[in-house]
Amino acid sequence: MDFALTDEQRMIVETTRAFVERELMPHEDEVERSGRLDMDLVRELQRKAIDAGLYAANMPAEVGGAGLDTMSWLLYEKELGRTSYALHWTCVARPSNILLAGTEEQKERYLYPCIRGETWDCLAMTEPGAGSDLRGMKATARRDGDDWILNGTKHFISHADIAGFAIVFMATGEEETPRGPKKLITAFFVDKGTPGFTVREGYRNVSHRGYTNSILEFDDCR
Repeated sequence: MDFALTDEQRMIVETTRAFVERELMPHEDEVERSGRLDMDLVRELQRKAIDAGLYAANMPAEVGGAGLDTMSWLLYEKELGRTSYALHWTCVARPSNILLAGTEEQKERYLYPCIRGETWDCLAMTEPGAGSDLRGMKATARRDGDDWILNGTKHFISHADIAGFAIVFMATGEEETPRGPKKLITAFFVDKGTPGFTVREGYRNVSHRGYTNSILEFDDCR
């Protein structure tokens, strides 16, 4: 079995490494010193990543991504990992869960603008009492006619402060299984500015300076 990289994979490594060294690393000291990432710089780096073909690299080429296979994606992420997370996230994945499970209407409204760099998303699952154990989540959504009403809190949500929308996971009921009751979990799109949806400042980090996380609160959010 040949474990050598293909010519295309070597090109991905070289292109990504050059981008990291040329465009991202020069900003490391300032981000580490200030603990923040200026939004003008974020948009500048995002545009450069798009121009270099390195943005939304996990997305298929036919929808505007780089169309990398799994191995190429790992090599790409490895090179991005040579700089601080606060900087390298400006190039990273876009919401593949929409690609896998979203309707075409949802893709047009949420996914494709993310791939084009017109907006950002955030993924909200973690709660104060339910991190990796999603079956322990307390936040709920209940149906009211044609609507759903969301209540609860999410925390440690990356980049929610700049996201145009959140993909929020909520408990929507239970079903019986041989092992006992099993919590049903549903994902919802919630646009920034929806009444009852509040984004608050999150936690300071010992590492990952310049990276932001937020607390999301839902109070009868319809």
